[in-house]
Amino acid sequence: MKAVRFHEYGEIDVLRVEEVERPVPGPGQVLVEVRAAGIQPGEVMIRKGARHERRPAAFPSGQGSDLAGVVVEIGAQVRGFAVGDEVLGFTHGRASHAEFVVVDDVNVVSRPKELPWDVAGSLYVAGTTAYATVFAVDPGPSDTVVVSGAAGGVGSLAVQLARRRGATVIGLASERNHAWLKDRGVVPVEYGEGAAERIRQAAGVNVGAFIDTFGDGYVDLAVELGVRPGRINTIRDWPAAARVGARTYGEGSAACTVVLGELARLAARGELEVPIARTYPLERVRDAFRELERGHTHGKIVLRP
Repeated sequence: MKAVRFHEYGEIDVLRVEEVERPVPGPGQVLVEVRAAGIQPGEVMIRKGARHERRPAAFPSGQGSDLAGVVVEIGAQVRGFAVGDEVLGFTHGRASHAEFVVVDDVNVVSRPKELPWDVAGSLYVAGTTAYATVFAVDPGPSDTVVVSGAAGGVGSLAVQLARRRGATVIGLASERNHAWLKDRGVVPVEYGEGAAERIRQAAGVNVGAFIDTFGDGYVDLAVELGVRPGRINTIRDWPAAARVGARTYGEGSAACTVVLGELARLAARGELEVPIARTYPLERVRDAFRELERGHTHGKIVLRP
């Protein structure tokens, strides 16, 4: 089968699509023929070696956690799934950017028929991370919540989940994404210099919570706005969180199929939109990451093996 590999830390050019042996499922595992697999900013950091101390790569390393596809083989002791079932889920083995992937049966759920493949294959990381960030700050109908990176892969879901709780949501994003945010009941505010004053004007009241999906000083901005550290959550700026006492709930805080299944049902019913920025064939994985690393992507970038 074809799979993405890199043999050393580095920039995009270390990524290769190689012929490798097709895996065989063991007990409690299923083999999935991948139809769609999302890519993540975290994979960039791993590939560059920036997370070597926390998540070292073993070379040659694969990539990818999100996945959706069709079960083509099952191992012993698998319950609840059969060959031919359509599923979505995740692997912790850095392996979903491939034509086939072995997945533990507890890490997949059935794909609702109404859920497009591209959405199903990019829902796990962004969806569970957004779910965790909203849970961390616990917004309610009386709250005003600010979300940085509000049109990105995680931010675009976090603003919708916070709105579902009845909160007033202010989304920091570039002007080209303001119409999308407005259509989903979010108050758009331009990011950049002067953002604090623009947020105050848009809020009209004190900001009660802050979800940072971007990093780059937003934890300090939340403090400047008077948000209590316990109601600030960042998925990027861990040093700032440690300094001020903010929270760092992310994917790992909601990494389960119970949450994933709930998000999939919401998306299938049209109650949660998962924007797809662009899709690429597996062979163009370098192009996919070039687009991701340019930043300012509205929604998810997806590989189609």
